[in-house]
Amino acid sequence: MFAESGDGNNNKRNAHYFLQKVLQLLKCAKIFMLNLKFKSLFEVCMRIITGIAKGIKLKVPRGLDVRPTADRVKESIFNILANLELPNGRNALAEATVLDLFAGTGNLGLESLSRGAAHTLFVDHSLASLAAVKENINHANFCKMAEVRRGDSLKVLDALNKSGRLFTLVFVDPPYNRGLVNTALQKLDMSDVVEHGGVIVVEHSKHEQINTDWHYLKLVRSERYGETLVAFLIQDEKTTLGGS
Repeated sequence: MFAESGDGNNNKRNAHYFLQKVLQLLKCAKIFMLNLKFKSLFEVCMRIITGIAKGIKLKVPRGLDVRPTADRVKESIFNILANLELPNGRNALAEATVLDLFAGTGNLGLESLSRGAAHTLFVDHSLASLAAVKENINHANFCKMAEVRRGDSLKVLDALNKSGRLFTLVFVDPPYNRGLVNTALQKLDMSDVVEHGGVIVVEHSKHEQINTDWHYLKLVRSERYGETLVAFLIQDEKTTLGGS
């Protein structure tokens, strides 16, 4: 009788052990599938949409600080840019000199080059991001039209102002909710980095509102895409405080 009782306990322990292993395998499988789904989303979304490098897939560095602009948002941004009425009558993308601050993958700057921009300067502090940007530049065959600089985007902005560099299109896409958006806009407002009639595109969280009271920047349009807001500003010497 005691032997039978011992066998029964062993069977229970074995069944419990087997069940625990099955649950662990199921958990690992779920994590694996989620990672595959996450990876496939990036592979589908991260590409150059149109222009001379249409369809080129872009490398995305791993890490939580990288938040690439989704294709639907990017396509909307560039459709708006193509139809903006600028003070000097030019097209925002044709032969543009582009500054891509907080560049991440270089997604926006590369799309600009594909759509007719003359040159793009990519700025980011992350070595992983810049390695991805360089690889994407090479893959898209934009080596002669692109420049990469490592550093804090706000400090690089100061250095560009001192050196007299001018840009006609600036992308500002910092990590969300860190107070970087308005700081970057303040520097752009008070510097000579943006050419008269130049465009600034700001991507930010809906929880971080941008200031509209600038001396030389005029907010001309704002769009919302879920949690993301995109603002379009023009450098206008006639703009007064308050955007009036």
